[in-house]
Amino acid sequence: MMMSRGARRHAGSVSRYFSTAVLRPATAAALDAGIGCAFRAWNPAMASVEALVARMGFPVAGSRRMSTVALGDKQQDEKKIEGSAGGAAATNTGPSGGEIVSYWGVAPSKVSKEDGTEWKWSCFRPWETYKADLNIDLKKHHVPVTFLDKVAYWTVKSLRLPTDIFFQRRYGCRAMMLETVAAVPGMVGGMLLHCKSLRRFERSGGWIKALLEEAENERMHLMTFMEVSKPKWYERALVISVQGVFFNAYFLAYIISPKLAHRIVGYLEEEAIHSYTEFLKELDKGNIENVPAPAIAIDYWRLPPDSTLKDVVMVVRADEAHHRDVNHFASDIHYQGQQLKDSPAPLGYH
Repeated sequence: MMMSRGARRHAGSVSRYFSTAVLRPATAAALDAGIGCAFRAWNPAMASVEALVARMGFPVAGSRRMSTVALGDKQQDEKKIEGSAGGAAATNTGPSGGEIVSYWGVAPSKVSKEDGTEWKWSCFRPWETYKADLNIDLKKHHVPVTFLDKVAYWTVKSLRLPTDIFFQRRYGCRAMMLETVAAVPGMVGGMLLHCKSLRRFERSGGWIKALLEEAENERMHLMTFMEVSKPKWYERALVISVQGVFFNAYFLAYIISPKLAHRIVGYLEEEAIHSYTEFLKELDKGNIENVPAPAIAIDYWRLPPDSTLKDVVMVVRADEAHHRDVNHFASDIHYQGQQLKDSPAPLGYH
């Protein structure tokens, strides 16, 4: 039976669609189930087209055969994904406990402690831990002389008054609140120095990394005290409000005057040393229970297994003293008319 020109054109179109059945099984199935019916109603020669395509070996037996082809392709794709990234798929345990398979081959590294046990912290790694320097001078103080120094000093003093009124002697909650604020300046300063380095095509002298290290260290303080003091809902609301105000205020201060911004942080750290000293006094008096140290603190500061909350407060206070020195040092660099990049940053100086 001779086909018309229109029938031959439709036969070529259908054969092209069905020849890509492996790549587009859904399209081929739709053609077989729906479009083919429309073609048969429009042109009686479609029956001859189907016969021709069937003799050519294309899968036109129906939607069941097409769905089988699509299922087979899906199973093959899953096998390819499982065998990607050098023959092993990247898996991770999600929040629901099930494994997440990654096509991109990105998998978290498995780390062990020195004794061979599995490292259970994903927020920091063993090479990021350290022993705090408890011999640092806690009484050092920068005497405010210049106008900006006095502005920084009295700004911090004015912030201490409402904190004392709100928290009084609840030093666990006070420490938690303090760390949510103390972790902001390093991140803001590091971010602004990062952008400055990009704009000016210049190195930072390591100060970007130093300030981000400070921010991460302060955040680890917060993660530790979260295990000790469970904040109430209104304390969480206060943290959100204070952080929103302080972040933007410090951002503007750093843009206007980096030496003022670093001096403010230096005085904030001096106040933190004072707060943690009072915390230790309350622990010694027995007004606050000297509970065992959280596991995260033991691993982060490499503390003995039998460490207590007092040991944690002592290492945190030492960290704050180091941050005090770094920020006063950074402010002094600006006071001498230089940029931070002109003096190497004290990397690793916690």
